[in-house]
Amino acid sequence: MRDTVHSASYSRRHFLRQTALGTAALASLSGPAIRATRAAANDQIRVGLIGSGSMGCGDLDCFLLNPGVECVVVCDVDDAHLKDALAVCQKRERKQPDTVKDFRRVVDRQDVDAVIIATPDHWHALPTVLACQAGKDVYVEKPLATTIDEGRAMVTAAQKHNRIVQMGSQWKSCQHIIDAAAFVKSGKLGPVSMVRAWAWLDWQPEMAALPDEAPPPGLDYDLWLGPAPKRPYNKNRCHYNFRWFWDYAGGLMTDWGVHLINMALMGMDSAPPRTVCATGGTFVQRDSRETPDSQIATYEFPDYLLQWEHKSGVGVGLNGRSWGVSWSGTEGTILLNDAGWELLIEKRKASLEPEQHKSSGDPRPAHIRNFLDCMKSRQQPVLNLEAGHHVSTVAHLGNIAFRSGHTLHWDAVNERIPNHPDADALVGVKYRSPWQLPYAKRA
Repeated sequence: MRDTVHSASYSRRHFLRQTALGTAALASLSGPAIRATRAAANDQIRVGLIGSGSMGCGDLDCFLLNPGVECVVVCDVDDAHLKDALAVCQKRERKQPDTVKDFRRVVDRQDVDAVIIATPDHWHALPTVLACQAGKDVYVEKPLATTIDEGRAMVTAAQKHNRIVQMGSQWKSCQHIIDAAAFVKSGKLGPVSMVRAWAWLDWQPEMAALPDEAPPPGLDYDLWLGPAPKRPYNKNRCHYNFRWFWDYAGGLMTDWGVHLINMALMGMDSAPPRTVCATGGTFVQRDSRETPDSQIATYEFPDYLLQWEHKSGVGVGLNGRSWGVSWSGTEGTILLNDAGWELLIEKRKASLEPEQHKSSGDPRPAHIRNFLDCMKSRQQPVLNLEAGHHVSTVAHLGNIAFRSGHTLHWDAVNERIPNHPDADALVGVKYRSPWQLPYAKRA
């Protein structure tokens, strides 16, 4: 989230008062009670960006590749990030947008048709829900949120208010991944009993312990924390490094795992897992991070096993690939990553020939184009919110199994873990006062 230049600033007292009143008021309104914005008659789509870090600026740049898309406002809690978003608009020769710190100033605007949400994970759910209530469509980065219940609240809001919401896991729109998944689903690979996804990443720097300190000038740290627990400012926990702390995210399991598990599930049916177990720890990067640098999660689905594996500090992963996905059937195995995919045949079988397919390139423009097209057609996008919630849930369950130390039995109908109350508590939502999440089942 970013900073404010053109809009009037709000005092902290006013902000807290408006948070308590405004959030509660929005929660009580139904869709027809709030004016739904629509794209202008000339088909121009006006977007507001909430969160203008590197991911947000990358998303904005892709949105502006499309004629007729204009950015009218950028939001972030940190002044240092705003210049990057303004530079994107300047590079694309677009009018300079307004800038604000409070994301509700984006949601409230009558001239915003869609919001792009590229904040830290703990700030995905509430802006999405309030934007849906205000009649905006939403493009929200993965994972949907930090908990399963938050994701369900987002799905409920999108459905209740008839909004188009796309999760930003762009590999869903990558043609060579689509082709590999289609090959698996065609049955040519034979029954698939084992699916793997892995990320071995050697580029993450060590985070030496740092003392708590005052937030830097220009950063509204209380607003950066938002619904997360109140803690002193520490440089190691803020901005990019939020990923490695449970208050704000789920480590590599949700940062990379959602992408790769999504790819893996593209080749399988949509049934939820029955059981989940996980193990791991901090064995390589013994620094101040909370999430494990090494983790393995095993999921029992009705007809196959899925194994997720990640490791930081090293880059020679499974099958010689730093990261990837594999489907293993009775006729052979498909290996997939961003470079393409290949089919390895079983030596005792003669029904297939080896195949190799190159990468189809950057999928992000196609993913965003799909969202824009669906805004106009009102058809569900390629990665609709229910599908995004499904894959995010799978990743969250891997973390819950690791954090609780239990083998989980997942009740997908009620979205509960009935066999372990302490693990089930991690499914729910706990927001710092005065923040509240509409439609949350267990807030």
